[in-house]
Amino acid sequence: MVDVRYDIAFKLYPYAKHPDQDRPAIRHPVVIVGGGPIGMAAALDLGRKGTPVLVLDDHEGVGQGSRAICFAKRTLEIADRLGAGQAMVDKGVVWNVGKVFHGDDQVFEFNLQPEAGHKMPAFINLQQPYFEKYLVDEIRVAQAEGAPIEIRGQNLVTGLTQKDDHVVLDVDTPDGSYQIEADWMIACDGARSPVRDMMGLSFDGRVFEDNFLIADVKMKADFPTERWFWFEPSFKNSGQSALLHKQPDDIWRIDFQLGWDIDRKAELEPAKIRERVDAMLGGDVDYELEWTSIYTFQCRRMKEFRHGNVLFAGDAAHQVSPFGARGANSGLQDTDNLAWKLDLVLRGLAPESLLDTYSAERVHGADENILNSTRATDFLTPKSEISKVFRNAVLDLAREHAFARPMVNSGRLSVPCVYDEQPLNGPDMLDGPDRSRVGASCVDARLDNGFLLDILPGNFTVLAINTPVPTLPEIEGLKLDVVSLETGKNDPHSDLKSRYLGQQERAVYLIRPDQHVAARWTDFDMDAVAGAVATAIGKGA
Repeated sequence: MVDVRYDIAFKLYPYAKHPDQDRPAIRHPVVIVGGGPIGMAAALDLGRKGTPVLVLDDHEGVGQGSRAICFAKRTLEIADRLGAGQAMVDKGVVWNVGKVFHGDDQVFEFNLQPEAGHKMPAFINLQQPYFEKYLVDEIRVAQAEGAPIEIRGQNLVTGLTQKDDHVVLDVDTPDGSYQIEADWMIACDGARSPVRDMMGLSFDGRVFEDNFLIADVKMKADFPTERWFWFEPSFKNSGQSALLHKQPDDIWRIDFQLGWDIDRKAELEPAKIRERVDAMLGGDVDYELEWTSIYTFQCRRMKEFRHGNVLFAGDAAHQVSPFGARGANSGLQDTDNLAWKLDLVLRGLAPESLLDTYSAERVHGADENILNSTRATDFLTPKSEISKVFRNAVLDLAREHAFARPMVNSGRLSVPCVYDEQPLNGPDMLDGPDRSRVGASCVDARLDNGFLLDILPGNFTVLAINTPVPTLPEIEGLKLDVVSLETGKNDPHSDLKSRYLGQQERAVYLIRPDQHVAARWTDFDMDAVAGAVATAIGKGA
């Protein structure tokens, strides 16, 4: 019998008995274990590419509670390519400005997107149940258009056996157990990943000795739509730090740092939570407690994200502290990296070793996130008196001196990972802007009739700026798309020039399906492009 571990916010895929439950194990090309934002994004991406995919989730929908709320620009761009991004932005609370306080005094403020020319905002705040729902809504649209995606709710994976060329899964349901097989399996089953435990794989890292209380509060308030963070706030029983953020539906996220040695049950008593919230907001503010939880900072990852024909993504592969919004955002970058590679392998267009580069590139991304999260945690929670003196000296300097502000770390907020010096990278033969170098994700830009990322079709693409490109033959079995633009015609705000040309008059970019730059040159050369494509799909010398 499948246990119901949490209440459902949206019942999106109710259990229904499937014919597979009454017949010998059926082989599926891809099985995803665990829904959530990572599993559903992977399913949508693969399904839209035409790869059959089955999602098994142990519940019938999205759990209650805001959980992840900060979704970054790159995540929204990925969701937009999949068809769900605009619904998220329309529902979400858009914000770019953050303020940092020490006690009652404002230290400084920052703007995460000071330049114009991007379709998506720097960040939105959106409760995770909505984020997941919009992905599932788009899966239903894709299914109606013929995408081979299936979701089975209340299908709990209880056992796993790896064979040479597939995986056998034991699945429990309300009508009993059955088996299925998968050529490839993606584990998106969270930080406590049962799949990882079944395979006896380690999840190493650091657990920080501190606890944080989350309180989702429903209220009408005049606070601006900004991220407010306090070091050593003056309001009573607030701990070493506090955070205030607005969400949709008049919900506000409040975080309090509680310390390590606490009575978790007592701290979650509504009366005690209200004492803290009242001290922050004032006793005359009318509000309701919507959802509360306590979490501990942890920064951990698996050694490798590929284990034979089992691939790990999201929190199942890596876990970081919530400050900095690097959890779900990095998980979406996992699926963005993995889906096109797995699709090419299944179609016989790339070797299986291409999937090793999924692990290499995303381990690189995870290490970057863990480094930033660890630094943030050490700044938030000084481990010695001298560390606290240093932290407070930095805060004092930052009030008046801009040079000190980058040292203030209230959670370095998520930015796209750049795959520097990775094996799929081709040549960088353009002395162009650093932000669009090989390995970087494409920067959006305003065009005469829209935005650049909207016209990058999600396949391997040659982007030619101010230079002609002939009709391209298939390369390594792939049909490449060509996007030709002219700055004099298509670049009314000079975004292309500043973000892709710099001081150069022309440029040719090879862009991967996940919109990362694979190679770039000053002029088009067929042999160079063909070589870079081969490298980018794992067939390079």
